[in-house]
Amino acid sequence: MSNNLVFFAVHAEDVPRAQRFYEKAFGWKFQPWGPPGFLIIETGDKKDPGITGALQQRYELVPGQRLTGYECTIGVDDIDATESAVVKSGGKIIMPKCEIPTVGHLIKIQDPEGNIVCVKQAASA
Repeated sequence: MSNNLVFFAVHAEDVPRAQRFYEKAFGWKFQPWGPPGFLIIETGDKKDPGITGALQQRYELVPGQRLTGYECTIGVDDIDATESAVVKSGGKIIMPKCEIPTVGHLIKIQDPEGNIVCVKQAASA
């Protein structure tokens, strides 16, 4: 894997309102998945699939800091090595490694500029 962006999340105060906006403005398609209020976004079609995303309720991952932008996910081959590299490079681990069955292992990091990024090692096939 080449450490590409592989997923994104849109955080919203009003999930149905945000869903209507993205459906009307960009033609995105939504499917419920996982916990209530969590929707998978399909941004493209078979010819031009785009990147899969999620629409979810806004929350505070870092106390006192509500996520207001798109949260991007970077795909990696080795989450443990990446976690170590993040810390050595001046970043912080703000959500330790967890597993989502069928998806893979995730960590959430904060870069030295305060940006939140999700990092995912995909589940083995």
